[in-house]
Amino acid sequence: MVKKYSQIRSCVFLLVLCLSFSNSWANLSSLVDVTPGTENFISCIQPKSNNVTSFSQQLIITPVNASFIPIWQVAVQNTRFLKPSTPKPSIIVTPVDETLVQKALFCAKKHGYEMRIRSGGHDYEGLSYTADVPFVMLDFTNMRSIDVDVANRSAWVQPGAVLGELYYSISQKTDTLYFPAGVCPTVGVGGYMGGGGYGNLLRKYGTAADNVVDVRFMDVNGNILDRKSMGKDLFWAIRGGGASSFGIVLAWKLRLVPVPEKVTVFILNKTLEEGATKIFHKYQYVAPTIDRNLHIRTQVFAEYIGNTTKKTIRIMFEGIYQGTRDTLLPLLDEKFPELGVRREICEEIRSIQSTVVFWGLPSSTPIEILTNRSAIAKLNNKSKSDYVRTPIPIHGLRKIWRKLMQNDGSALLMINPFGGRMADYSESAIPYPHRAGVLLQILKTVNFNGQTSDTTPTSLKRIMWLRSLDELLTPYVSKNPREAYSNYNDLDLGVGSSNYEEASLWGERYWKRDNFQKLIRIKAKVDPDNFFRRPQSIPVF
Repeated sequence: MVKKYSQIRSCVFLLVLCLSFSNSWANLSSLVDVTPGTENFISCIQPKSNNVTSFSQQLIITPVNASFIPIWQVAVQNTRFLKPSTPKPSIIVTPVDETLVQKALFCAKKHGYEMRIRSGGHDYEGLSYTADVPFVMLDFTNMRSIDVDVANRSAWVQPGAVLGELYYSISQKTDTLYFPAGVCPTVGVGGYMGGGGYGNLLRKYGTAADNVVDVRFMDVNGNILDRKSMGKDLFWAIRGGGASSFGIVLAWKLRLVPVPEKVTVFILNKTLEEGATKIFHKYQYVAPTIDRNLHIRTQVFAEYIGNTTKKTIRIMFEGIYQGTRDTLLPLLDEKFPELGVRREICEEIRSIQSTVVFWGLPSSTPIEILTNRSAIAKLNNKSKSDYVRTPIPIHGLRKIWRKLMQNDGSALLMINPFGGRMADYSESAIPYPHRAGVLLQILKTVNFNGQTSDTTPTSLKRIMWLRSLDELLTPYVSKNPREAYSNYNDLDLGVGSSNYEEASLWGERYWKRDNFQKLIRIKAKVDPDNFFRRPQSIPVF
């Protein structure tokens, strides 16, 4: 198991270091300011002996403490929630070991608090750090150890780590192993695996959750379980079904996958005037069926042509190939010559550098940036997701382009091809069901840049535009159900869960009917009182 704590520390931990700790509970109570309604929780969680040295290294913060807001907001990755009206925790607990996790769970249950679990990632709807009821936020910022075992091609990762830290840790030991997860270095490991997780290696190795081989997990009774002791049903559920619906992940054991010492990346842009529509139309047929070593992501924008008032569509094609350009170029010449990839735009780099490139930075950027959470811009957006199972016809693409041109420049489509290894898994292999037959996944987003909040007239107009784009796409995306990705949680789909009819509106879109019903049955067994709950968590009826 994980035996050491990572040397990597975010700015939130620096705040912790600034605080003065003492070996006496009297001094500790000045750190843990007691506010009305929290006394019982504090009394419950404090040590029962005079030896509080270990406890003083843990952090319990209430709203009257000066550190409360900085610690809460530093890991709010979607800044649209950084506003006074956002409901905040009654108490923040940032443990450094499993003992305090256990105590926090026990005391929250005993004194009537709900619990939210934050590993520090994107969390599009802020569900890990906001709630309309009194709640304890369990913040794993201080539990982010990463233990890479090259010989056994595995890694134990605690939930507070982010993907950038995981990739960096692997790269310090080998260039021929990696983990098949996302390209955003600020995504939190804890929640990411629980929702499935995808990235540039999905066509070759499947989702991140497909490559979870063990877990250290705390159930609602405080029992610490692994894959064997939890049983196959619960292990199935937490890999893609939303782990925080069932308990608390303390660490994931991941299977590392082989990669070449150098991969080849390329980026090129096509506009409407350069034939982007026809190229993208063919992309829908080629990208999901081509060699599994090749992944080509696209980003679609509307932009003005030079200094004119006329708009066009620009499509950025971002490719990564698990091999050399000498093998890639003949493949593209045969399968996708219209794209026009040339040798001079291909760059052979390490896998760790490819993560930097796909984040939008030059390959020469020091890879240490992946461990610096404060150096990477946060989100400020509202997003939705879709899956495409039939290629969108030319006339459909033109409708989408016209819709994008009506936007004020705040919109982005990010599109990833599926196929390959993804089609090898059944829909029920894990709860994540978006498998055979999926050609593309679409992330649709609008940002609130330049706005003071997501409720200004301009922001509300952008949200309405996004919803109208969602409606326009209806004929061209999956049906019965219209699929959505649970890690891109979208409360527009519904939050009701008092009966199956209500919950199915969002649950079947994330997991499909059979998987969703199985998740509900497992939830009823392991958390019958529905302690681990939040909007769109697996319900108990």
